[in-house]
Amino acid sequence: MPTDIVASARGWIGTPYRHQASLRGVACDCLGLLRGVWRDCFGAEPEAVPPYAPDWNVRGAEMLQGGLARHLAAIPPAAMQPGDIALFRMNPRGPAHHCGIVGMRDGAPTLIHARQNKRVSEEAFSAFWRARLVAAFRSRNAAAPD
Repeated sequence: MPTDIVASARGWIGTPYRHQASLRGVACDCLGLLRGVWRDCFGAEPEAVPPYAPDWNVRGAEMLQGGLARHLAAIPPAAMQPGDIALFRMNPRGPAHHCGIVGMRDGAPTLIHARQNKRVSEEAFSAFWRARLVAAFRSRNAAAPD
């Protein structure tokens, strides 16, 4: 199942960024990418997503992290494997508000994600991303890595 998650996420590469969208090939944001991959791999989304600000800043609440924790199993970031979800805090004083799917290329971890003003892409899971990583999650529906 983790290979299915990564394959689905790669199918979104090139999709333009648009806040709160989730349509492969049309537009998505980082959460929209996760929502679309969920639909591809597991069926209907487990809950409706309320409107959210681009920075998820709602009186300091960890809205994105809380939502991911309701439907995914938290894992230690050091245990991440392809198909897992990585959550990032871009501002040290703000809530975590960026996420992506872990991939693998040539034995090195990658990050498949939608970034503001860019298209969905797969890039190296670089020191930049590792420094901002705050949590990791795995689908409760996914078996051990293939």
